[in-house]
Amino acid sequence: MNIIQRATGLLSAVLRPNLTPNYPSQLAWTVLRVIAGVVMIHNGLDKLSDIPSFAEAYVKVIGLPFPIFFSYLAAYTELLASPLVALGLFTRPAALGLFSTMLVAMYHHVKVAGLSIPYLELSTLYAAVFLFFTINGAGLFSVDALLSGWLTAMWGGTPAKSIADLENAYQLSETASGK
Repeated sequence: MNIIQRATGLLSAVLRPNLTPNYPSQLAWTVLRVIAGVVMIHNGLDKLSDIPSFAEAYVKVIGLPFPIFFSYLAAYTELLASPLVALGLFTRPAALGLFSTMLVAMYHHVKVAGLSIPYLELSTLYAAVFLFFTINGAGLFSVDALLSGWLTAMWGGTPAKSIADLENAYQLSETASGK
């Protein structure tokens, strides 16, 4: 297996979503993914509209160094990863980034207001949704599923198939050499 096959195999594994053949379930995943991705975009836009205020009110409060840097990081993570989740493109890494920003938001809410459900509610729901997509991938109706299928077809199947092909070739060479 050459380096290109290994790289595409790894990329295919990262992109390959859970493809449960239950279409109503897959449709529900798609609706959840698209809604969560689309409605999350405004959070990044809100942060970018006033980075200094966000840095002062949120990032400094939790004690992170370089508050302006982390404010931009959070804003651009939300602004760039949200449409990717909605499209189902590079869903796992995008959802992981969004899950991370929601964990920081939850930490902020706990630090400021304690375990107050009204403050934690939205960021906790977002975190749960993005954790779900980090683990399961985008689902059947996604760009990731199309790319994963294309990569698998282009490079000759799954790693398990490649191992089986190597085993067959080895046995044929052993038989041909008379061993």
